[in-house]
Formats: sequence, structure tokens, C-alpha cells
Amino acid sequence: MIPRHGACLRALLSLSALLMLSSAAVAAPTQPDTRAWLQEHVVDAGYPGARMVVLHDDRIVRDETLGFADLARTRPLRDDAIYRIYSMTKPVVSAAVLRLIGEGHGALDDPIGKHLPELAGLKVMGVSGIGRAPVRSPTIRHLLTHTAGFPIGEGKAMRRRIEARLEYSLDLATYVQRVGKVPLASEPGTQRGYDSVNTEVLGRLVEVWSGQPLPLYLHTEFFVPLGMVDTGFEVSVDQRDRIVELSRIDGDGRLVLSDEPTARYPGTRPHPYFSAAGGLYSTASDYLAFARMLLAHGRVGERQFVPVALMDDMFRDQLAPLGLERPWIDETPGRGFGLGLSVLLDPAAQGRTGAAGQVGWTGAASTAFVIDPATQSIGILLLQHLPNDKPGDLPRVAKGFYNHVQQVVGP
Repeated sequence: MIPRHGACLRALLSLSALLMLSSAAVAAPTQPDTRAWLQEHVVDAGYPGARMVVLHDDRIVRDETLGFADLARTRPLRDDAIYRIYSMTKPVVSAAVLRLIGEGHGALDDPIGKHLPELAGLKVMGVSGIGRAPVRSPTIRHLLTHTAGFPIGEGKAMRRRIEARLEYSLDLATYVQRVGKVPLASEPGTQRGYDSVNTEVLGRLVEVWSGQPLPLYLHTEFFVPLGMVDTGFEVSVDQRDRIVELSRIDGDGRLVLSDEPTARYPGTRPHPYFSAAGGLYSTASDYLAFARMLLAHGRVGERQFVPVALMDDMFRDQLAPLGLERPWIDETPGRGFGLGLSVLLDPAAQGRTGAAGQVGWTGAASTAFVIDPATQSIGILLLQHLPNDKPGDLPRVAKGFYNHVQQVVGP
């Protein structure tokens, strides 16, 4: 009898163990495969290569490099590849402005003209074409939120801007002098018009406040102490083989080399001046170092790069408090804007997952980064393709990337 009872007991224990294992298998979430995601949504979609890094709780949990650095697909993409980050330059310069404000050089609501006299007399373009004084002078906060009123799109003010040939300026000082001759298209603080002028002016502000050229200030105060060894406005000749080729889709639907000067001459500047709005080259590891500093409330080790209070403002939506009629940055609600960063206000409205409060920005060549304070995570995606939003272009992948990061860091 005892042997039979023992056999039954062993069978019951085995069945119990199997049920527990089966239950655990059902309960355990499937870990998202970042390499598979990049293959399916990026490389198979037509991009030659992609680089993604995800950090969670100060630990890198995904680090993937896939595909090629050239359109001919002969150069495997390197982990240390160098990318044109274009508008992801803007958060860097915005952080520099906030650092200098923290040192007492100015205040967020100071009129721009107080520090850049060339812009003290800006006028708003009237219906008749005659400029009038604005109700309120544009401020540094307006520059950081792209609400200063500079012209974009079409109209009389935009024609005056084109005539000023801003992009042909030899330096930021000349750029700002020319901006002073361009009328505003709207009252400061009433509409958001995302454009490079705001941040180019901020770049000049950094130079005036610091007494240094913008590249030198960023190099000394941010890049060197953060270990951003491959970030700058130009790439040395001996390192240009690390730059990823910049693509576009031509009229026949083919992936071809872009016509941009930095595509034809990699490592050079996109404009004669050092563009605060979009001139930096960088790598995944370098930009991760910058993003980690932002996530840590502006602090790395014993060094406070940006005051905590100003970091809070950087991560906090500024558009609704300004009273804008459309206090969001997309065609639909859901994303506001802080001081140099987008702020996710309503994830569902944006087709995003995770909590509100995620911040970040993108670059013109399909680069993107996101910081999520709720999960203490950072995601960086680096590609090199200039989209044209025409039929046959490569699909946009930023939103899918944001949601993939949430899958990676989620419970």
C-alpha cells in the first residue's frame, strides 16, 4: 500500500509542478525584441540602418545596431556611427540658455532686446504692411517655446524674412542683426510657430552672455564634462568615415543620396554660421549622456549643469499657461511644449502609451529621443533619412519607437 500511495503522491506533486510552470508561463510577460522591431519597422521598411538605445533605472537595457551606414549597403553600421541630429541640437542650446539664466545673466521673461539690442525694435507686420509695436515685447521664454511671433509659411512678413537671407549669414551675430530687420508675423506669446529663428537667436544669446563662441561654450560647459567626445558642429576629416549617409526618396520612388550640403560633404556645417537650431553631429552614446543629465534634474555627479527649478520648467508645458488658443504642437491635442522640449499631455490623444509627462524631440533626418520621468527611462533612435511626406516615402517610425520604449521599460 505504501508504495502505491507514494506513487500517487509523486504523480500529484508532478502535476502540481506542471500547473505552476504553466501558470508562470502564462503570467510572465513576453519581453519585446528590439532587434526584431528594428528589422520589421525600420530596415524592412526601407531604411538602410538604425541605432537604438534604451536606458531604464540608469541601466542600458537595449542597445541595438542594425543594417548599413550607406545606401549601397556595403558598410555595416557601427555602434559609434556619427549622425546629423539637426533639431535635436535645440534642446542642447536650450539647456545652455537655462544654465546661463541660472548663473544670473538674465531671466525667462526678460525682453529679448534687453540682451540683444538689435532686436529691441521688432515690429508686428500690419495688414497694410506697415509695422507696429507689439503689445508686449518678445521674451526669452517666447524664444524657448517658439511663440516669439517670427514669420513662417507665407505672407508679407515671410517675404521680408526671405529677403533678409538669414541662412546666408556668416555668423550668429550677423544672423541676429538681419533678424532685427524682419517684422513679426503675430503678437508674441499668442501663437506657436516652430522655426529655426527662435533657437538661432538663443544661440547668439549664449555667445553674448558667456563671452564665447557657441561651439566653445557648449564644448567646455557640456560636451567635455559629459564625455560627449564625438559631438560638435563639424567632424574632423579623419573621423568622417563614421558618418552615416543621408538619404531621401526621389521623384521615381528610389532611395538616393540627399542634396543637402552635409550629405554631399559629410562633416561640414549646413550653414556658414554655427547653427544653434540644427547644426550638431553626434552619436548614440553622446546624446544618451546629455539625456541622462536632463533626466537627473540637470545633475551629473557633483556637477549641476542646469538649476533644478529651471529643469522643472523645461519639462513642464508652457503653452497652456501662455493662454494660446491652440496650446499644442500637433494638428490634434495631446502634446504641449516646455522650454526646448515637447511634453506629452494626453497619451491616448497622440496614440501613445505610458504616462503623461514624457518629453523629447526629433531631428529632420528621422532621429528621435524620449525621456520618461515616470519610468526613469530614455530612448534614442538614430536614422539618417530626410522625409518628404509624399506617396512612396519611407514610413515615419517615431511614434512606434516611443511605444516600443514603453513596452521595453513597462512592468
